[in-house]
Amino acid sequence: MYKIYLLVGFALQFFHYFCHYIFMKRIIPFVAICIFQMLFSTNTWCADLKKGATAYKDGDYAAALREWKPLAFQGNAKAQFFLGNMYYKGIGVPQDDGAAYKWFKKAAEQGLTRAQNNLGTLYMRGLG
Repeated sequence: MYKIYLLVGFALQFFHYFCHYIFMKRIIPFVAICIFQMLFSTNTWCADLKKGATAYKDGDYAAALREWKPLAFQGNAKAQFFLGNMYYKGIGVPQDDGAAYKWFKKAAEQGLTRAQNNLGTLYMRGLG
């Protein structure tokens, strides 16, 4: 009976060591790489948002549109909100309530409160 307990103990130790080895050598570096990529992709979004905001403030609406449109298609809520404003007000683009609704709705679904407010305004005016 002692030999069975000894054999089971060695098997459990081997299993524990093997799982620990796999976890430490394989999973942790993968998670670290994922976190690293997320951090740097977010910084790129912020840089492009700032470039677009600077261009918008300077009156270069075409440049702002060039900066924000790719970000909006990638799912950036702030860029979607800014595009919605441009289409709603007709600044730098032809005024289009349908496009404004589309961009405000996408940003609002991600929880951006300003977009939710503007979307509510569109609904209230019968434009959404």
